[in-house]
Amino acid sequence: MFVYTKQYGLGAQEEDAFVRWVSVLGNLADQLYYPCEHVAWAAETRVLHVDSSQWWTLSTALWALSLLLGVARSLWVLLKLRQRLRSPTAPFTSPLARGKRRAMEAQMQSEMLSLLSNLADLANAVHWLPRGVLWAGRFPLWLVGLLGTISSLLSIYQAVRAGGQAEATP
Repeated sequence: MFVYTKQYGLGAQEEDAFVRWVSVLGNLADQLYYPCEHVAWAAETRVLHVDSSQWWTLSTALWALSLLLGVARSLWVLLKLRQRLRSPTAPFTSPLARGKRRAMEAQMQSEMLSLLSNLADLANAVHWLPRGVLWAGRFPLWLVGLLGTISSLLSIYQAVRAGGQAEATP
């Protein structure tokens, strides 16, 4: 994760400032999540003598924040792509333009899958927060499992699809 975040940096290659800063904040939340989760685990196994519940809450809150930022990013990108596709100034009649349109539609589908995956994970993240926070602790175990399965299947599908597209590209 650190390597990805280091490569992304401050997102200078992103054209859209909102996407750049939401991505940077998401990376920051991810980078803070991992040490907090490790401390929580070490406290729970009595390697460290601190209260593990506070660390679990903090790591889950950072996870939820990262997912919420991912949702915001996907919604924004979907909105922008939709606007470009519907723009009257962008006719897609030439073969090159049709290819660009297909690429934008594929990106929209990918963003939609990411959005659904992040929403399923966000629902679970809120469930694992302390009781009293939104719907925390109210999901039956079968729903927690279903949401996790949906998120995992969507992520696997995206990875397989991306791998297939990479092989098809010369």
